[in-house]
Amino acid sequence: MRRPLLLEGEPGTGKTELARALSAWTGGTLIRLQCYEGLDASQALYEWDYTRQLLHLRTAEAVGDARDGAALEGELYGERFLIRRPLLQAISDTSGTPPVLLIDELDRADDEFEAFLLEILAEFSVTVPELGTFTATEPPVVVITSNRTRDVHDALKRRCLYHWVEHPDLDREVAIVRSRVPEAPAALARQVAALSSSLRALGLHKPPGVAETIDWVRAIGVLGVEDLDDRTAAASLGAVLKYREDAERVRAADLSALVADACAR
Repeated sequence: MRRPLLLEGEPGTGKTELARALSAWTGGTLIRLQCYEGLDASQALYEWDYTRQLLHLRTAEAVGDARDGAALEGELYGERFLIRRPLLQAISDTSGTPPVLLIDELDRADDEFEAFLLEILAEFSVTVPELGTFTATEPPVVVITSNRTRDVHDALKRRCLYHWVEHPDLDREVAIVRSRVPEAPAALARQVAALSSSLRALGLHKPPGVAETIDWVRAIGVLGVEDLDDRTAAASLGAVLKYREDAERVRAADLSALVADACAR
C-alpha cells in the first residue's frame, strides 16, 4: 500500500528520526518539508530564482542580445532558473529509488496548506505553467508527523496509514541512548533514561523526549560522572528541561527521591 504514513505523538518521541531510519533502510534520499504557520504552496513546491533571472536579463541587454522577447522570456522561465522546493523535488526525483518525503509537524501549518497537500498526495503530479506537468514515475515514500497541537483533518487521515508514537519503554530507551552515545557507561545510560521516564510522569509543560535523554547523558558525560547522583542531576537539569516552571516543579517533587528511584531501576 503506497499510502502516506501519519505519525502522531508527543514531541520528542522519535517521529522525525523514524523517517531518517526509513530513508537509510530503503536507500532513498530523505527530502524534508518543515511545516510552519504561513507556509504556502510556492514555498513547498517551487519558486523562480528572480535574482538570477534579472541578472541574466541585464546581461542579455548589455551584450545587445538580438533575440525577440518571446525567446528571451522562454529562456528566463527554463529549468535552470527553477528552484525546486521539497514537494517538487520528491515528485521529480529520477534516482531510481523512491525518495522518502518527510512532511514534518504538519499541525503547525494552516488548513489551506493541508487542503493543498491533500491534492498533491492524491496525484503526485504538479503543473508548472511555464514548463508543463511533472508526474512522479515512482511515488515517494511519504511520512507525515504531527505533535497534535491541532487535529489533522479527517480527509487527510483517511488517505494515510496511522500510527501513534509512544515514548519508548525503559529498556528500549536505554538501547537508543547507548546506540547514540556508545561511550557512556551502561549504568549511567540506564539511570538517566529512568529519571527521564520519571520526569514525564510529573505533568511538565515540556516533558523530556528521547533526544533530551541523549543530551542529558552527553552533558553528564562531559562532567566525568559515571553514576548519577543528586548533585549532578540538579546541575545538569538545563540539558533536559527547557522551562523554568518545569525545573521548579521537578525540584518541588523531591529530585533526590527521583534520582534514588532511577538508580534502583
